Amino acid sequence: MRDKSVEYMLLAGIFFALMNICVKYVSHLPTLEVVLFRSVFSLVVTYYLLRKHNIPPLGNQIGTLTLRGIAGCLGLIGSFYTLQHIPLASAVTINYLSPFFTAILGIFIAKQKVRPIQFLYFFISILGVVLLKGFDFRISTIDILIGLGAAFFAGIAYNMISKSKGKDHPLVIIFYFPLLTIPFVGIYSIFHWETPIGMDWFYLLLIGIFTQIAQYYMTLSYQNANLAKVASLNYLGVIYALGFGYILFDESFNLMSIVAIGIILLGVVLNLFDTKIWAKIKPK
Repeated sequence: MRDKSVEYMLLAGIFFALMNICVKYVSHLPTLEVVLFRSVFSLVVTYYLLRKHNIPPLGNQIGTLTLRGIAGCLGLIGSFYTLQHIPLASAVTINYLSPFFTAILGIFIAKQKVRPIQFLYFFISILGVVLLKGFDFRISTIDILIGLGAAFFAGIAYNMISKSKGKDHPLVIIFYFPLLTIPFVGIYSIFHWETPIGMDWFYLLLIGIFTQIAQYYMTLSYQNANLAKVASLNYLGVIYALGFGYILFDESFNLMSIVAIGIILLGVVLNLFDTKIWAKIKPK
């Protein structure tokens, strides 16, 4: 039987990678303004789908969903900031520390179990991420702090998604993000507005489309699998970023960066392989 949660997360990763490219193309616009456009698109589309399928938009777990929306807002702002201000591969590498926070926070928030050996696998991947980041001297301390903050809040958001498993429709969970984000970034944007020009509008539209699709698949994945298992798949986004960064933005990487990528993938593969084996032999 195929593991749908893995397929969903892989699809989410591809669409998030496409979104990252579009965010990079509008680096000249204020970060919160880009977040606003992305949120407005998500709100309109999600609300339309909720009404079409007669799904109550506020859901059953208002507290959990509110926390998911707030954490998602802070995480996205930090993520977009790093994407706009440092090289694509480095930005995604820092942002993809979120699986680490997701798995660790999952022990306390979602009551998910993480086998001791899985901490070793995560350490291997985190080591690779740190090494990869360490070879990019264009990253400032504030960039690192904002990136780590984004990863931390993303970890909280993903755990809230897991807690809502079987209790709220994926569209309801997605709806709470723009619902709580728009008022915050909207007020800021009023006083720091820069009108998009030319292709900016096209990229902003694609950001909304790609993110909406990616979030839907990501939500399905987190609702149907152990957090420690699917969270590690996020690390594959580093590979997408390195490829797109090299092809589209002329961002080169050296041999040590390739070694770091190999270390990241090693941790991912070991964790996925071990999780599947353990699922077959553990007592029912």
